[in-house]
Amino acid sequence: MAGEIPDLHATVRTGTGKGAARQSRRENLVPGIVYGGGAEPVAINLKYNELLKRLKAGRFLSTLFNLKVDGQEDVRVICRGVQRDVVKDLPIHVDFMRLRRASRINLFIPVEFVGEETSPGLKKGGVLTVVRPEVELKVTAGDIPEKLTVDVSKLNIGDIVHISDITLPEGTRPMITDRDFVIANISAPSGLRSSEDEEAEEGAEE
Repeated sequence: MAGEIPDLHATVRTGTGKGAARQSRRENLVPGIVYGGGAEPVAINLKYNELLKRLKAGRFLSTLFNLKVDGQEDVRVICRGVQRDVVKDLPIHVDFMRLRRASRINLFIPVEFVGEETSPGLKKGGVLTVVRPEVELKVTAGDIPEKLTVDVSKLNIGDIVHISDITLPEGTRPMITDRDFVIANISAPSGLRSSEDEEAEEGAEE
């Protein structure tokens, strides 16, 4: 199962329509709706400051949340839309979709590198250059990987790690399928690169 899914706290919004939504905003709350998953839609309110903090952190539309609403069972949701004020560009309404365990969603999964202490390339002074610290994957809601692990213990200077080199959890695939994109590589240290460049220039002069 995945790593810890962040909690998102909300309260049930009494009343519907523009009047109730305006009242929520006056109370420094952002109105929203939770729908799907075979259950009736539920009108909710979220604390404005908490929502804004989440939005500024990024990846809000591709993060799975554990929605906690007082008096109701926790439910896993993913945001399907954020309406913003056209002038201030601040959130004024949020739509969430409930997810079943079998639901397929797109999420960014972090990449962890292990074996750096025994890597031949790094021992020679090479540098691990991380191209993608996270990878967007299509995953099943009930089986989200906490992270992708890359073992660099046998990599030498010049070696490259592609997405095809990583064993993905069953039922998981990268969103980018038209190319074998690079995750990381071990490059030569800057001093070595400089000396190699100088040698190449000298050879060209000769």
